[in-house]
Amino acid sequence: MLSQINKLTVITISFNNLQEVINTIKSVDIQFNKPFEHLIIDGSLNSEVKDYLENNKQPNFRKWICEPDSGIADAFNKGINMANGNILVMLNSGDSFFDENVIETVLYAFSEDTMLQWVHGKYKLQRGGQSVIIGKPFEKDRLYRGMRSICHQSMFVKKSLHDKYGLYNLNQKIAMDYDFVCRIANEKFLFIEKPLIKFASGGISTTDYLQSLKEMKAVYIKYFGISFLLNLWQIRLKLLFYLLKSPIGIFLYKLKTSFKLENI
Repeated sequence: MLSQINKLTVITISFNNLQEVINTIKSVDIQFNKPFEHLIIDGSLNSEVKDYLENNKQPNFRKWICEPDSGIADAFNKGINMANGNILVMLNSGDSFFDENVIETVLYAFSEDTMLQWVHGKYKLQRGGQSVIIGKPFEKDRLYRGMRSICHQSMFVKKSLHDKYGLYNLNQKIAMDYDFVCRIANEKFLFIEKPLIKFASGGISTTDYLQSLKEMKAVYIKYFGISFLLNLWQIRLKLLFYLLKSPIGIFLYKLKTSFKLENI
């Protein structure tokens, strides 16, 4: 039986993307275990999301605010400040839970170990023109790799971590999730060996990938100092970025996935 102490808040930020919001809402509503609350933080320049939420019956656990914000980190922080649950997940508009059992799986993990501070799992995404499932257990010693094997949306964190380490850094336009991971690196976590999230393509971390690498590097240096491995890894990621845009790169990635090596 799941503990009644743990209450999950799903936070969804949106900006001028009604259909993506609807897709995320659907994945929340089909959960076997409903969330304690689902907060939609809408910073759209139009009223489409607001009109949809107000004119279509919503479950009691769904709440929303529709107002301008100063960026992604600001929207995240609004959701955290508004949340009444003790476990938070940032499920951005367009992203979705992998299946109807995700919330149940996560809450069970937290109920089994009261010392756990955060949980993460595998995730599904598009890479090299293919749908793949990736994700590995977090390793503090490999933080120079950035968010390479961990997905922000697949992270379920105790709200108390924000009380201890602060909210998302408003100065970070893309790498605010990585910045937070660096701060909580010593906290006890669990990796769930199954996909939890379907990651939507088109987010700023993918559309402005090179800028995200630049921000990640600055964050790493802030917390851990200059690193040869960091510089080497950044070169590797930049080469892969350009390679995957070429026919030969796409072919090589297909070859890699055919040998089930996409998670390496």
